[in-house]
Parts: sequence; structure tokens; C-alpha cells
Amino acid sequence: MVNNIYSASLDLDLKLNPQPYTGTLNQRLRKLFTFPLKMTATALLVFMTWTTPTHAAPVNFSRDVAPILQKRCLSCHNSRKRGGELSLQSRESTFKGGESGVAVVPGDVDSSYLLDLVTPSDGMAEMPKSEPPLDPAEIEILRSWIESGAAWPENSELEVPVLWSLNPIQNPVVPNEVASSPRFPIRNPIDAFVAARHREADVKVAPQANRRTLVRRLSLDLLGLPPSPEVVEAFVADTSPEAYEQLVNELLASPHFGEHWGRHWLDLARYADSEGYLGDSERPHAWVYREWVIDAFNEDLPFDQFTIQQLAGDLLDNPTLNQKIATGFHRNTLRNTEAGVDLELYRTQEIVDRVNTTGMVWLGLTLGCAECHDHKNDPISQKEFYQLYAFFNNADDVGVSATKPWETAEYDQAMHAWKPEWEQLREELNQFETEELTAEQQTEISKLFDTYRKSADLDKITKYYKTEEAGWKEMKTRLVARLGKKPARPATKARAFAERTKDRRETFVHIRGIYNRPGDKVSFDTPEVLPPLQTRGATPDRRDLAKWLFDEQNPLTARVAVNRIWQQLFGQGIVASPNDFGNKGAAPTHPLLLDWLATEYRHVDWSRKEMIRRIVLSSTYRLSSSPNSVPEQNDISNQLLWRQNSYRVSAESVRDLHLTASGLLDRTIGRRGIRPPLPAFVTAVGRSVKWPVSQGTERYRRGMYIFFKRTVPYPMLMTFDAPDATLSCSRRERSNTPLQALTLLNGPVFYECAQALGREVIAESAGNPLAAMSSIFMRCLGRPPAERELNYLMAAYHDLLQMNIEKGTSVQESELMTITAMARIVMNLDEFVTRD
Repeated sequence: MVNNIYSASLDLDLKLNPQPYTGTLNQRLRKLFTFPLKMTATALLVFMTWTTPTHAAPVNFSRDVAPILQKRCLSCHNSRKRGGELSLQSRESTFKGGESGVAVVPGDVDSSYLLDLVTPSDGMAEMPKSEPPLDPAEIEILRSWIESGAAWPENSELEVPVLWSLNPIQNPVVPNEVASSPRFPIRNPIDAFVAARHREADVKVAPQANRRTLVRRLSLDLLGLPPSPEVVEAFVADTSPEAYEQLVNELLASPHFGEHWGRHWLDLARYADSEGYLGDSERPHAWVYREWVIDAFNEDLPFDQFTIQQLAGDLLDNPTLNQKIATGFHRNTLRNTEAGVDLELYRTQEIVDRVNTTGMVWLGLTLGCAECHDHKNDPISQKEFYQLYAFFNNADDVGVSATKPWETAEYDQAMHAWKPEWEQLREELNQFETEELTAEQQTEISKLFDTYRKSADLDKITKYYKTEEAGWKEMKTRLVARLGKKPARPATKARAFAERTKDRRETFVHIRGIYNRPGDKVSFDTPEVLPPLQTRGATPDRRDLAKWLFDEQNPLTARVAVNRIWQQLFGQGIVASPNDFGNKGAAPTHPLLLDWLATEYRHVDWSRKEMIRRIVLSSTYRLSSSPNSVPEQNDISNQLLWRQNSYRVSAESVRDLHLTASGLLDRTIGRRGIRPPLPAFVTAVGRSVKWPVSQGTERYRRGMYIFFKRTVPYPMLMTFDAPDATLSCSRRERSNTPLQALTLLNGPVFYECAQALGREVIAESAGNPLAAMSSIFMRCLGRPPAERELNYLMAAYHDLLQMNIEKGTSVQESELMTITAMARIVMNLDEFVTRD
């Protein structure tokens, strides 16, 4: 027995320490038997495997080895990617090895460094990278395979595992074994899928959020605006079962829905009001596309039609003006208008951006990696990139007349106001020029009249003489000045696409991505790993490409789209990398739920509002966001959705919240951009930056309408993480910086809002400071102040009021200054700009 233990122990020592060792037997045993004190569970299992007599069948490559290589190795080490220059896809490449040497030497375990890479040390293995190590049984299979000669059938090449996102969308069965609970009632299939994951991971769930939180959450998520105190109180008081769903329907029907959700889409469309680059000239009519987006969301234009019109609206049968305007999606790319630039270089850069954006927005793939070479992580070749490039290579940029009815109405109104003074001045000048002439002028004219017999000439002569009269020049100057103020007839030109029919460009692979180094000629096509392209005619076009995105066999478009909707309602998607569903992207936390949502999106005919309605009606959406609601919770990252997420609202909504609470918000929808006041030093940094400040209530319109100049973006928006509109943005960052707090505290617009709120609450509270405090809380936070909060504020109120009065300020002015300070305190709470 002892001899057997010694023998097994020495074998294990040699296997774990293959380097030559020349110590005595006792030294070797002492070394070995101190090892179990440090031995990991994995190593102990290996020890048990090696010391237990077995009579296993010989290792079979296809049955035993290939599945391990395919599952754990090939995603990084294949003929396309070759991590470390090593491919394990074929017999030849495996035996050839990589940059670290020969990976597998048949019959020689010690020289095969593949085993060194996958064998754990202290519970960690070098490979697979960033993943759990191989099981001991899998390591032993590889060891036995190499030891027995590493048999690999000739001409046998392993297939790289299919990326999860490229598998067909399943219509998963809704779990029916999960039970409702008071904390988490199963209201729809979404809850069933989420509850099933809770049960699998033994995760406890947070309680449902209170009604004040829910009404504010819904309003911020669906409209980007806070609910009015009246809406909050009405919802809190209405305890009927239909109250919540009725509120959801009302919010979805609001015209402000299109503004808020349209803003999400404009991030993807890299929308801006200027060209970019050094010149950064203005795009005066870019807003036409923005207005189309808002209308499309409000009308709930099905997502497939929404897409087709943006990619190929100009190619539809008898396209409408709106369908042409929709193609402005890809006219939002940067454009270099500098003199002397290489126009073809920048034209190709625009098309590259359009391919990249199409891939990211609808397919969730980083196609841009294949511009210069085959994609290193995902199954997209450089040739396939330029096959997609071909769809946009003959789409020329055009302007489409797109004057809006409201523009015509504004023009008519302006002309109506301009005309009376103009006509009066004309009449005065006309009378002046036709008055009786002096005797001397009459004589002169008579002589001329006798010479010429035409009345028209006489009129000209008469007017000529009158121009020499005193006062004529002054009158003419007034007339010319008035003419200079004549309203311009609207001539709005929307940016759109038009497919060229003559002198069509051919498409070639750009060697190493260099536009003037053409390689092989390519034609229109889509990536091979996705369903084949179906064409209507002999030559494919953008319309075929757009319809291909919604092919029943295309697994990406629906998954990517519903993941984005989920992201806007939970702060993070089921797939945390919304622009990357590839090998380097995040795996879905709830894959079955993702596929169920994708299937449902198709079933509801791509209705965005219906998908939003189903999600927000779920118990999952209604959970409390408090991280402390479940003590000792294991899932602190909330990957399993045991609570809602709490996060700061978007940059535009930060400003909108202040304007709404203060009563200053101008709710006009659509139309041209606005220019709120800016410090002079901001515009001074740009080259020839003009910033005519918007007048009247127009400056108080929503943040999404602020004129966005790429080289001089509105500072407040950038402080709160708005994208720079250079590239498509699928998910905004959320930072937390001192500059944000300072902006809210000292920004002129935020002080103006606090002052306006102070005036409002003083007027409605009839000078009662307690009522004024409660009103501020309701307007800003949708709740009354707690007793402790009210005590602090009232103490501060009396101190500040007394201080202002002692400075000699009138009582009335002191009250306004003090209430304004109280409003600033509440408006600077995290709670005010946070969606819970």
C-alpha cells in the first residue's frame, strides 16, 4: 500500500514538476507532502485522477478533443484571428504553432506548450483568456491525446463556433413554473423570464416602487420631462387597477414622446447643425431631418418602415417628400468644406462612416474593423466591407425643397406686419416725385417734351428732376432701409440622397484602407454569415439592403433594436454593449428574454410604442431602485434585475427639468434650432463663430433644439456627457464630476430658473413660506418635503431673510431673494436630476 502511494506520489511530483529533480527519495516526498497544503481543488482532483486506477477508452479526436478546441479555443485561435499567431483550426496550423513556438508536439507532452497554457496554477490558467480554466478532465483528454501521438484526421478542419448573436432567433417558451409574489407579481412574460433567473441564482427581489416614484420614472423615461404636481397627485389618489396603464397610454400619446425618444435616435444618427472639421460651416436646414424623426416617433412609424425610409426613401415607388427627407440620416456625416481639400478622400470617408454606422445601428457589428483588413474578432472580411460600401457609392447628396406650412404661415404673418409701413413710404415718395415742378423745371421739361412725344420718358425726366429736391434723399434712404427688412420667402432645402443613374462609380477594395490604392473589384452583397440578399431587380440597391435587414432569417436587427429599447428603460441593455454583438461584445444577461422580445417586436409589426408599453407594464420595470432594499444581496451589479436602476438624466433633460419646474419651458415642438445665451469667450474660441441669441420665450425651448455646432458645442450639454456628434453614439457615458455641480450652481440659465420658480411659488402661496417650500418640492421632486427637510429649509429661510433685510433690502425683494435661494438648494439636490 505504502509502495503504491510512494509510486503515485512520485508520478504526481514528476507531472506537476516536469523539470529534472535529483534529490533523495525522502527529500522528494517531503517536498510533495507539503504541497497539498497549497493545493487547489483543481490540482487535488488531478491528483485523485492520477492516483486512481482507470481503464478509460483511447482518446478519439472527433469525439473528445475537437469539442474542447471548438468550445474553449477557436474563438481566438482560428485561421482568421490567430491570437498569438496561433490557429488551432487545422492539423497543419496546430502543429506549426505560433509566436511562442510549437503548440503541440505529437507524443511529447513536455514540449507541447499548449498544456502549459491551459493548466491552472493557483486556480488560474493563462488560457482561455479572461474565462474559467478548463476542467481537469478536459486537460487530461488533451494530455492523453498528445501523449498518444496527437492523431488528427487528414483534411479535417474544425469549424469556428457560431457567435451567439448569429444563431437564429428562437421563440422561447415562457417559463410557467415561477409563481407570483406580492413583491414580484408575474404580470407578463417579461416577469416570468426575469423571475426564472432570480430563482436559478437564488436572488431576492426588491419591492415594487411607490406610486410617486413610478409616475416620475414613467414621465422621465417616456417624455424626458417631470410630471406636474397635479398629475402626480391624481395618480397617487387613483388606486384603481387601470390607473397605471392609463397613465402609460397618456404618456405614449403625448407629442413630447417623439422629442425624447427622437433624441435617442439622433445620437445614433450623429445629428448636428454644422459640417464639422476646421471650417465647420452651418447646416441651416438640418433641423428638417430632426423634425421628421420627432414626427415618426409620435406617429409610431413601424421600425422596419422607419429604417427603409432612412436608408432608401428616395428609391421607393413615387417617394413622398417625407420619405426623401428621411434619407437625411446618412447626410449627417461630417463634411470637409475647406478650400483645397481632396474631395474624393473625404467622399470615401463619408461612405466608410455610412457603412460603419449602418452596421452598428442595425446589426450591432463593428464593421469598421474590416475597412483595412479582415475583421480580427468577428466573421466579416474586408471584401464584405466593400461589398456593403458599394450600396452607398452611387448615392449622391442633393437638396430637396422642403418648406414647411408653418414657415409659409410665418412668412405671410411677417409680410402682413411689414407691408403697411413700406406702402406708406412708397406713397409718400410717389407724391413727392409727382408734385408740381418749379417754373424753371417746367421750362426745361417742356423743351425736352417737345423733343421726345413719349409720356413714359416724360415721367422719367420728371422723377429725375425731383431727385434734386431737398428731402428726396432722406425719403429714399428710409424706403431702402425698410426694403432691407423685407421678410425672406422661405426656401428650405432638406439634405437627401439621390441614386446616380449616369457615370456610375465602380467599387474596389481599398488596399489597407487607402482610398487611392484599389484592389479587387467588388459588387453589392452582404456578409456571408448572415442570410443572403434578396433583390428586386438585376442590380441590388439600398432598398434591397434595407429590406434585407428585416429578413425573417436575419437574427441581428430585431435583437439589436429591442436591446436599445430596454437600455433606455433600464439604463443598461440586456446586452451591455449595444453597438457590439460580436465576440468582443458583452454576452446577454437574459438570452431567452432577449429572443422573446425580438420575436414579439416582429409580432407587433415593429411598433415601438407597443414594445415600450409591454416593458413598462411589467413588474420588472416597476421595481424599486434602492440598492439597500434587499440586505446582503449578492448581485450588487444588478445584472439579474432584482431592482431597477437609478441614474442621472440626459444632458438635455437636466436643462428641461429646470425649465419645466420653473414654468419657463416653451413647449413648441420641432422647427429650427435655438441659441441660448453664451459667454463671449466661448464663441471666441471658434473661427468666425456667430451666435445670435434667440429672443423671447424661444430661448426656453427644450435642450434637443439647441443649435449644435460641432467645433463649439453648447458647453452645458458637453458637461453632462452629450455626444460630440462626430460618430454614431449608441450609449452615452454617465460621468460624475465637480464641474457638473458647479454648472448647476452657477450657470445663468439655472439661476434664472430658480428665480422664476421663486416668483411662481411666492405668488401661489400668498407669502406663506411653508406653502412655498412644499410647492418647490412638488414641482421639482414630485413629493412633499419630509419633516426633517422642512425644518432645515425653514431655518435657512429665516436666517437668509433676516440677513437680506439687515442689508437694507426691501422686505418684498428679500423674500424673493430668499425663496430663490431655497429653490436653488432643492434644484441642486442629486434627486432632482436623477431618475429612480
